[in-house]
Amino acid sequence: MIARRVTILGSTGSVGSSTLDLMEQTQGAGSARFEVEALTGGANIARLAEQARRWRPRIAVTADPARLNELREALTGTGIETAAGPDAIVEAATRPADWIMASIVGAAGLRSAWAAAETGATLALANKESLVCCGPALIERVRRSGGQLIPVDSEHSAIFQVFPLEAPERVSKLVLTASGGPFRTLPRSAMTRITPEQAVAHPNWSMGAKISVDSATMANKGLELIEAAYLFDMPGERIDVVVHPESIIHSLVEYVDGSTLAQMGPPDMRTPIACALSWPDRLAWPAPRLDLASLGRLTFEAPDEARFPALRLAREALAAGGEAPIVFNAANEVAALAFLDRRLGFLNIAAVVADTLEKATSAGVSCGSDDACDAALAVDAQARRIASDVIASLNMAA
Repeated sequence: MIARRVTILGSTGSVGSSTLDLMEQTQGAGSARFEVEALTGGANIARLAEQARRWRPRIAVTADPARLNELREALTGTGIETAAGPDAIVEAATRPADWIMASIVGAAGLRSAWAAAETGATLALANKESLVCCGPALIERVRRSGGQLIPVDSEHSAIFQVFPLEAPERVSKLVLTASGGPFRTLPRSAMTRITPEQAVAHPNWSMGAKISVDSATMANKGLELIEAAYLFDMPGERIDVVVHPESIIHSLVEYVDGSTLAQMGPPDMRTPIACALSWPDRLAWPAPRLDLASLGRLTFEAPDEARFPALRLAREALAAGGEAPIVFNAANEVAALAFLDRRLGFLNIAAVVADTLEKATSAGVSCGSDDACDAALAVDAQARRIASDVIASLNMAA
């Protein structure tokens, strides 16, 4: 068996760590199924070094230049090349690989995902921002390079597995499922007292802090709606969202003949990662199995966009087009991180997004570049400044 050469951008995060865990569980006895070209991480040097010692990549990269010496010392004697900084992460993304996991959270992962898209490798995309900010251009970039883009979000992976890419005209509607997060039944009056600790305690999924906050506000579902529109070339009015608290059905595809196909499984991110890692084959691993009898029943309800306005704001941004989805993403990221830093109340996250969208439209934020990635990052920077000003004004008023 020829080993598959793998790069993981964001290896120390939740998705990156799950990818390595999955690779560990499926590594062939007596032969290597995977070889690692590059691992990149952030400030968790101990975890990055531990991963590098196990997988022996050709290079290990930290995003923080100030931590380079720490990484070098941790890998002394291993022969593993080390580097640091945003440019080094982009360079790692362009190294020869068969399969690249892009799982750096936030706009920080955009440039490396954009670089990886031109390599001709299979791009397993877990970075929402890459699609939200550069969706059509990123998809075309992968296509021109001869590569393949496989979504890793559980919802988009579910659609990908049952969507007829060769005959999209057979599809009438996409249905994204949402867990509803930890506050699905909490009265809105009680949401003013929500703490970061409560928001990151997701009832079903094990995720990073920022993504967990997005789930709690349902901004993640808004981002996923925009992603789905780009990934499957589907207008927003033909994409529904339904709250499914058990997180067993990960999304559905409705066909023109009235048939609806759903992909199901226990809530474990390693399942969509396994799909991306082996597609179009299936990877045998000790996956958790679905026991429908023990579940008893599955429930569904419409999302309450009055209580969770981020979903409505995302729809409006998608409908507006242009720079609006980029502004939505940037404002949400700034607001979510301000909430985690206790500088913003939970209910004000969506308020900041709404205000930023309005102010960005009035100011006429623009890109000024023919390169889709540079253009998106320019708009992102402008939107972040506006969102930061909105948060500052809210804090002054308080």
